[in-house]
Amino acid sequence: MAEKIWLSSPTMHGEEQKFVKEAFDTNWVAPLGKNVTEFENEIARYIGCRAAAAMTAGTHALHLAFKLAGVTSGDVVLCSDLTFAATVNPVSYEGGVQVFIDSERETWNMNPEALEEGLKKYNGRVKAVVVANLYGTPAKLDEIVELCDRYNVVLIEDAAESLSATYKGRQTGTFGRYNAISFNGNKIITTSGGGMFLSDDEEAVQKVRFYSTQARDPAPWYQHSEIGNNYRMSNIVAGIGRGQLLHLDEHKSLKKAIYERYERAFADMPVTMNPYLPYTEPNFWLSCITIDNDAMGSVTPEKIRLALEAENIEARPIWKPMHMQPVYANNDYITVNGDDVGADIFERGICLPSDIKMTEEQQERVIKIIKGLF
Repeated sequence: MAEKIWLSSPTMHGEEQKFVKEAFDTNWVAPLGKNVTEFENEIARYIGCRAAAAMTAGTHALHLAFKLAGVTSGDVVLCSDLTFAATVNPVSYEGGVQVFIDSERETWNMNPEALEEGLKKYNGRVKAVVVANLYGTPAKLDEIVELCDRYNVVLIEDAAESLSATYKGRQTGTFGRYNAISFNGNKIITTSGGGMFLSDDEEAVQKVRFYSTQARDPAPWYQHSEIGNNYRMSNIVAGIGRGQLLHLDEHKSLKKAIYERYERAFADMPVTMNPYLPYTEPNFWLSCITIDNDAMGSVTPEKIRLALEAENIEARPIWKPMHMQPVYANNDYITVNGDDVGADIFERGICLPSDIKMTEEQQERVIKIIKGLF
C-alpha cells in the first residue's frame, strides 16, 4: 500500500521544541507562563488586534464570546449554517437558541440577504451573530458588519479555519467585537489542540482570562463571585504554537499552491473549486470541489471519497449543514427564495487532500484518480 496521503495533518519544524524545552528547563509546565504571554502577544501582532487570550480550544473562545455578548436563556443567535458544530454548539452552553442562516454561492459563507431576513424576523431577540469563514475563505464581512451595526447586534467572527486569510487586506479574526481562532491538529498551524480569543476590547480579553481560570476573585483564598471555566492554554502547548507561528505564512503559501494545482488540473472538468471573492486572500486551508449538476448521475462525492480511500488517500465530505443535523432538527433555518444553498453544496461537494507535506507527485495521483472517475 502506498504511503498515506492525509487531508490535513500537523507539520512540525523543530523550533517548537526550543520553546517547549524552555518551559521544561524552567519547570514552567503548568498553565500560564512566558510562552502563553508571548504567544498571545505574537498572535495579536500578527492579526492586528489589541489583545488575545490563549485557550484550550477555539470552541472555548467562542463559548466565552457568547457569554460576553450576554447570551442567556431563550436569546437568539443567528449562526452560519454551513460550518462545523463547534461554531454553534457553545450557544447552548449559555441557554441560547441557534437560528441558522443559509450560505451564498460566491464564498459558501453566510448570506447577508438571509441574515437580514433573520434580523428582521427576530428583531429584539437577537443577542449575537456568529459568522464562520468556511475552509479559510472570508465571508462577505463588510455587509455582515454593516447589518450587525444597523441592528445593534454583537458580531462574533469564527475565524477558526481562516487564520492568515485577509479581506480587503485586513486579517480575519478582527471583524467581530469578539473573535476566535483554532489551533486544532488539522488547522493551518497547530498546538495539537487549543485556540485563542481575540478582541480590540482589552477589558473583554481580561474578562475572558478571568472566566477561563475558574473566575477566581482577587483574594488570598479561593473566592468566586461568578461561575468560571478551566479553559486556559498550558505553557507547553503555547510553546508549540510559538514555533508554529514562525511558519504560518509558509504554510499559507503551500496551501495556495495545492489549491492552484487542483484548479489548473480540473479546469476542463465538470467540477468547481471552492470559490472566493477577488478582493480576498483565503488561507486555502482545504481545497474542495463541487460536482456540476449534470455530472452528478455518474460521479458523486462519495464515489470520489471511496475511490481515494481505496488508494490510502484521505478525503472528507463537506461539513453537513447545521439545519440538517438531528440535534438541531427543530431550529429555524432562513434561506433566500427557498434556495437551500448549504444542502446543495453538501450534496455535491467534497474536501480534497490539502496536506502541505503532500508532494506534487502525490497530488498528481489524487488528480489522476478523480479524473479517471469522469
